[in-house]
Amino acid sequence: LPIAGKPMLLQVLETFVASPLIAHCFVVVGADDGYIDELLASAPQLHGRVTVTVLRIGGATRHMSVLNGLQAMREQVQDHDRVLVHDAARPGLTIELIARLIDAVGEDEVGGLLAMPVVDTLKRAITDQRVQETVSRSSLWAAQTPQLFPYALLRRALVQAAEVTDEASAIEAMGLSPKLVVGSARNFKITLPQDVALAELLLKGLP
Repeated sequence: LPIAGKPMLLQVLETFVASPLIAHCFVVVGADDGYIDELLASAPQLHGRVTVTVLRIGGATRHMSVLNGLQAMREQVQDHDRVLVHDAARPGLTIELIARLIDAVGEDEVGGLLAMPVVDTLKRAITDQRVQETVSRSSLWAAQTPQLFPYALLRRALVQAAEVTDEASAIEAMGLSPKLVVGSARNFKITLPQDVALAELLLKGLP
């Protein structure tokens, strides 16, 4: 899906390879994916200091795709290496956000993630879409990506966890508490058709 004239995946990869804090990018895709080859062939800017490796081992869920990717990386990383997992559907990521996350987490043994404090009033609904109650937002955060964890810890967490929708949830299931690092509204996940227009405005730098 193109955003501001570029495919979302290209937007994301350009950001990661431009960061001086990133050593290697692994892209997990389905076994029969042919698009990634065309993308890499048409983007010489991705062939520089940072190696981009394609892993054709995507699973049926995010959980399985990330776990498969971690297993495939095993010979190329150390247990203590920091791994950042990112959604390709978040093209608003910047090198500044990557640096903020890495700097804030530092040598923390658990790791952390970008997230935004919830500012909207939240309602819990009953089955016919009527309000059951208002939920306090005082301690609620909306998770973003990247999510950063030590390689061995994250791999173990995903092996042990039931199906989870993000990596932090697997870490939490081990009784650990990842660090929350303030992200950015521009780093939202493109999910609905109307999200595309908003992303276009943000990435083009329009007010």
